[in-house]
Amino acid sequence: MELNRKLQMGMVGGGDAFIGAVHRSAALMDGKVELVAGALSSDPDKAKASARDLLIGENRSYGSWEEMIDREAKLPEGERIDFVSIVTPNYMHFPIAKGFAEAGFNVVCDKPMTYTLQEAQALVGIVKQSGIIFALTHNYTGYPLVKQARHMVRTGELGELLKIVVEYPQGWLITALETEGQKQASWRTDPNRSGVSNCIGDIGSHCENLAHYITGLEITELCADLKSILNRPLDNDGNILLHYEKDVCGILYASQFSAGEENNLRIRVYGTQGALEWHQEEPNCLWHRTNDGPAQLYRRGNGYLCEAAQRATRLPPGHPEAFIEAFANVYANATDAMRARILGQEPDELVLDFPTVVDGARGLAFIESAVESGRSDQKWYPMKNFK
Repeated sequence: MELNRKLQMGMVGGGDAFIGAVHRSAALMDGKVELVAGALSSDPDKAKASARDLLIGENRSYGSWEEMIDREAKLPEGERIDFVSIVTPNYMHFPIAKGFAEAGFNVVCDKPMTYTLQEAQALVGIVKQSGIIFALTHNYTGYPLVKQARHMVRTGELGELLKIVVEYPQGWLITALETEGQKQASWRTDPNRSGVSNCIGDIGSHCENLAHYITGLEITELCADLKSILNRPLDNDGNILLHYEKDVCGILYASQFSAGEENNLRIRVYGTQGALEWHQEEPNCLWHRTNDGPAQLYRRGNGYLCEAAQRATRLPPGHPEAFIEAFANVYANATDAMRARILGQEPDELVLDFPTVVDGARGLAFIESAVESGRSDQKWYPMKNFK
């Protein structure tokens, strides 16, 4: 039994932002979703203008997210939106997600999930009580070869895990872009809109999530050294030693002032029987190394990959897939879970392979723990509870 219509999507924020366009492209990529409603800016006039540009009907273009919830909830089932995508600065994620979840709408939210850990913990309870589908767009989990790495770790091909090294250097904030009217720099460096952290909250959280997704391990304690330049109030760089459960150690490095770097996310996982390496700027390759043989190269699109990796693959071998497709894989699984719920079916494990509200809470616990560790004289700082 299949749903005989497209899922109807609404969006809050993202009208003229880069990431808004990415979310829309990803959600609509497979032709099973249509964007029908939006409150696309905190400025009602800009919201209406963006809605017109995206061909959203005047009657579904809203001046605020509160108006959107109120009016969409009054529409008959099957006509109202099936889910909302939240693409706003961090400080607005919680009230918007809370409002839509409590009204019974499924939610897809950009990361970090909320402004504080306290909000994240509250949202976990709200989502659980409402029974909605909640997906967090940690898009790097959507890459086929990240899923292959996860499969290989979980099936024991690396043996017992020993060490995780994950890094994400960028160079874009080496100059004071926030004083030049650059929108992303302005809000990300502002504690009132970004939260307690800039670099760790923005890209360090991707590192934490990627390591957890592949290995399934929880951080138990950490030792963080955070730094900022240009008299900014929030960090622009972080160097963190990690202790995971099962006596696994780790290193996490994230930076926004590493000159010449673009989006150089990279992870290496070492075990007693081998190691894996994946590089986001070359995402269609996964290296598997052992001490007793040559390195093996796994490539996206081939039949030897695991089922989850093949489900996340759209093109034949040799045709590169990348960032937006990875985003689309998060949306595809989340919306398939929504369809199953609408039809009264239980989504299977492959469909439920997307970051959830619990992953969002874990991310906020990591961010706040790293910031507090960086300010503390304590060598090892315990990871905060997020459940």
